[in-house]
Amino acid sequence: MKKVGLLIREGIINRISKGVKERQNTFLISYSKVSSPEMSDFRKALSQTGAEIYVSKNRIAQRALKDLDISELGEKIENQIAFVWSDKDSVEVAKVLVKFAKDFEGLNVQGGVLEGKAVAESEIQRLSDLPSRDVLLTMLAQTIQAPLTRLAGALTGKTRDLLSILKQLSEKIGGK
Repeated sequence: MKKVGLLIREGIINRISKGVKERQNTFLISYSKVSSPEMSDFRKALSQTGAEIYVSKNRIAQRALKDLDISELGEKIENQIAFVWSDKDSVEVAKVLVKFAKDFEGLNVQGGVLEGKAVAESEIQRLSDLPSRDVLLTMLAQTIQAPLTRLAGALTGKTRDLLSILKQLSEKIGGK
């Protein structure tokens, strides 16, 4: 029969493993000297982007990451840590994480797992600098639409020129 503490640790490891495997984006953050109201604001900002935060003990998180073959991410663990999971746009979540890391000196992004691949803190910083998915899709649509708009403008311009010539000819002949 297993001890209660061991059962609890196994449950936490399973929760972390399940969160990392089932979610597209996982970010690992460390925090210290962050007050409860600041952490509450952080949780609210993350929930608005569709992300969920899960606080874990360091050794248990290291063991879970080792079991998932992401031990290089587990080596970066320091202070208190939390996992941020999301199936939504990783750019939006990264923007919130980087913004709060700048605002609160005790909060640091340690790394993450994006679509099964471990990424470093610097890559998450670069990800936060990208425009959101909606902005990128709008830019793509404008790029696709631009040649069609120019073609329509050229065709309309030629039609306008023809109508102008016909009007001038009609006025020259004596029409209105």
